[in-house]
Amino acid sequence: MNRPAFRNWQTVQEEVLRRIHAREWKPGDLIPNEADLAEEFGCARATVNRALRTVAESGLLDRRRKAGTRVALQPVAKATIDISLIRQEIEARGQKYGYQLISRSLQEPPAQISGALQVPTTRMLHLSALHLANDAPYAVEDRWINTATVPTALSETFDTISGNEWLLANAPYTHGEIAFSAAAATKEEARLLGCPLHAAVFVIDRLTWDHAASVTKVRLIFAPGHQLRTTL
Repeated sequence: MNRPAFRNWQTVQEEVLRRIHAREWKPGDLIPNEADLAEEFGCARATVNRALRTVAESGLLDRRRKAGTRVALQPVAKATIDISLIRQEIEARGQKYGYQLISRSLQEPPAQISGALQVPTTRMLHLSALHLANDAPYAVEDRWINTATVPTALSETFDTISGNEWLLANAPYTHGEIAFSAAAATKEEARLLGCPLHAAVFVIDRLTWDHAASVTKVRLIFAPGHQLRTTL
């Protein structure tokens, strides 16, 4: 029988995951060291190191200096959440995308917003928009943009492109915070989404940063029945 080829860290990672999921390496087991795995797989030790680090970051391995690497006793499954482009999200469902700018203004944000963005009280760009799928309301986008970090946003009208799409193309970010919640639709949200007042809606609150500088804070309110799917 031919041995499988382990030419890169991804193929080593796949084999490590297979052994964990197949319980060849059981929770709490000490796995072979990097040198032994590199010899077994016929690859460089650095390749094995990269693969093990990636699996450890997912919570399935517990790596300790001088103590070796063990399969985690209580592995933590981590979901991967990307900042999605709403237009592509809708089109991927086989639906026609639509966009309506509701308002664009330069104004002083509420204290809660300026506090979250960690900027002194100053005017910021505020956008309110509606995303549509097959001409039906899909999500309301309520966004504040820190123009000290993204000054070019001031020259964009956002008449034909959403803040979601424009920022992903024009404003780099290094990290962020995200929160998911259920809420009762306000009068304005119910009007825009075409749902009953106080209907259950799904909400995503997201704050993104470029190193120490805040970029934007957005609240996305999805029409009733919306589902979020991700991978583990």
